[in-house]
Amino acid sequence: MSAIEAPATTAAVRVLDVVRRFGDRTVLHELDLVIDRSEFVVLLGPSGCGKSTLLRLLAGLDLPDGGTVEVPRERAIVFQGDRLLPWQKVWRNVTIGLSGSGARQRALDVLGEVGLADRANAWPKTLSGGEAQRVALARALVTEPDLVLLDEPFSALDAITRLHMHDLVRELHRRHGAAMLLVTHDVAEAIGLADRILVMNEGRIGSSYSVCLSEEDRRSSQAREDLRGRLLADLGLAGRR
Repeated sequence: MSAIEAPATTAAVRVLDVVRRFGDRTVLHELDLVIDRSEFVVLLGPSGCGKSTLLRLLAGLDLPDGGTVEVPRERAIVFQGDRLLPWQKVWRNVTIGLSGSGARQRALDVLGEVGLADRANAWPKTLSGGEAQRVALARALVTEPDLVLLDEPFSALDAITRLHMHDLVRELHRRHGAAMLLVTHDVAEAIGLADRILVMNEGRIGSSYSVCLSEEDRRSSQAREDLRGRLLADLGLAGRR
């Protein structure tokens, strides 16, 4: 089995009856998932439920044992660690996988979008954690992918930097229009970013919630608290603040 390119007229991602096993353990159990073009989906779930396994299948880093995975040809992934090459300057890290005479200018353009135009010639070791993750985002977006996969990319950042990164990702999503799938353990992060939140449990998608909240209501509102309560209950954390 393998991931195949999704036809241009369909949703960005189609996953049907996907199974993934590791030895005697089945991690994904006939999982189904559709992500629309330009949709921002956040995947929540406890550790070991199969979130990162699913992300790796969509990225083409792993293969299913059964079922079908359809994804766009142009896709990119941002990991928890920035994975920058320390021997390459920032702009060259962004151009990895990019070719042609305009590669450097494209890197400079997308670095400008993430607020790092003035750090293009810096070495990765001189960047803060938030700056390094912004470079990783720039590298993911430089090829204008149709699907961006985010595997807990903000979990190692401090709370204030994470909020700034959330604002940046929302703006980049609006600007580029790529479908995005974010894996996280953070319920507040999910509510702050998602068009739709999926809760995964025991290798399947359990519940699904459309998030139809204004920017202000995502930060503080009764509707936000109601959604948060439902998500915590689905995660087995009812009653947590």
